[in-house]
Order: sequence, then structure tokens, then C-alpha cells
Amino acid sequence: MMQFTRQPAVAGMFYPADKHQLQSVIQSYLDYTTPSGGLPKAIIAPHAGYIYSGPIAASVYARLQQGRGQISRVVLLGPAHRVGFRGCALSSAVWFATPLGEIPLDQEASAALADLAFVHKLDKPHEQEHSLEVHLPFLQEVLGSFSLVPIVVGDASPEEVAIVLERLWGGDETLIVISSDLSHYQDYATARRMDKATSAAIMALRPEGIGFDDACGRLPVSGLLLVAKQRGLKAETIDLRNSGDTAGSKDRVVGYGAYAFE
Repeated sequence: MMQFTRQPAVAGMFYPADKHQLQSVIQSYLDYTTPSGGLPKAIIAPHAGYIYSGPIAASVYARLQQGRGQISRVVLLGPAHRVGFRGCALSSAVWFATPLGEIPLDQEASAALADLAFVHKLDKPHEQEHSLEVHLPFLQEVLGSFSLVPIVVGDASPEEVAIVLERLWGGDETLIVISSDLSHYQDYATARRMDKATSAAIMALRPEGIGFDDACGRLPVSGLLLVAKQRGLKAETIDLRNSGDTAGSKDRVVGYGAYAFE
């Protein structure tokens, strides 16, 4: 089979396409944070354009800098925005590229999931999907080198996502990253109320408290909450804001939260 690299789809739109500009933007967000606490096993971070959600993502990515040299594999799950399909989609690419370089995919992950009927190798869902891509430059900047398991979550149950996470959980070398924004296109006050309730559900590890309109990545988020509960992890809210706080108007905002699980 031909080896191929998944090329960036949203460089120059969601984040700078120029390597040096991209590094300097990420660094400026990281410099603005004051990370405290241990190295998380899993995080939830937003996936909008950097001017909107970059500062919120950076608040939890700053915590990962202490894992540089220890974390060698990242399992990254995000929701499908462009292609509808049943289950979870792996990529048949060998590398995922960003302006900061190529990231090798962990080829053994596919073998670990091979017997699961709801996990497929589908490249279409990955081609234009931003929910995974926007995290990659942050990960490259804070971790240096690592291998990647990118999974787009389509129409899957939280229980199915939990099975995938359990299979790929690994040890201290593996970081789990869940990509999700929170409420979409509410007015500022409504968004704050909804996002506060969603945050409370995440902190309490209660996936049933997260409804369809509360988070676009609610399926991967819910899967993580099931595993976190099972494994006795604690969730912490690092940052909770919306586009009205960062770069947008306050009449139609998108909510962003950053969470660490230890």
C-alpha cells in the first residue's frame, strides 16, 4: 500500500501557515499562562481558530510541558464535522503534517482495535477535519517528538469510545487528548450558563449531564468521563471562557473549556 502523509487542511485559516509565525503565536499563548499542578493523563481542549480558543487551549497545554521526554504517544479523539459515518475512523496515513513538521502515526494502534466492528480505516473523515488538526501544533510545541493515534468520532456511543480509550490507555508514555468546544452560537449570558453546567458535569464525571447542544465533542468527552470514573481519575477545570471573551462579539458566542484529568 502506498505510504502517504495527511496534509494540513486548515493551516492559514484556523492558525498561521508560516512555521515561525505559528511557533511565535503558540509561544505567546503559553507565556501568558501560569501552569500549576501535576502532569495530566488526559485533557479536554477546544478546537476553534486560535484567535478564539488558542488562549484557552494553551492553559492546559502549558501543563503538558513537564511531560516532554516522557510522553511519547498521543491518542487524539475529536468529533466529525464534515463527513457522517458510523463508529470511529482511523487514518491509513503514515504521517500527519503541520507547518511545524511531520508526526508519525502509531501503526500498532490499528492492530489493537482491529477486532472492534465499529472502528474503521476511513480517510475521508480525516481529510478536511479541523477538530484534530488544530491540536497538533500545540502538541508539537510542548512535547517535541511523539507518535500519534488520530481518531475521528462519528456516530458512536460513549461506551464504544470508552472501549477504544481503554485499549489505547497505555502507561505514563501515553497522553489522551479529547477535542471539543462547548455551546455554540448562544448569546453571552446563555453560553456562560450552559458552559458552567457542562463544566460541572465534566468535573463530576457525569456524561449523562452533557446534552446534544452542550458540546460538539460530547461523544468523545462522554467516553473519557466513563473511563475516568472507572479508573478513579479526578477532573479539574483549568479555563472556561468563550469567543466573546477572546476575539468575537458577545451576541453569538462559542464556548471553550480546558480540563485536566489526573
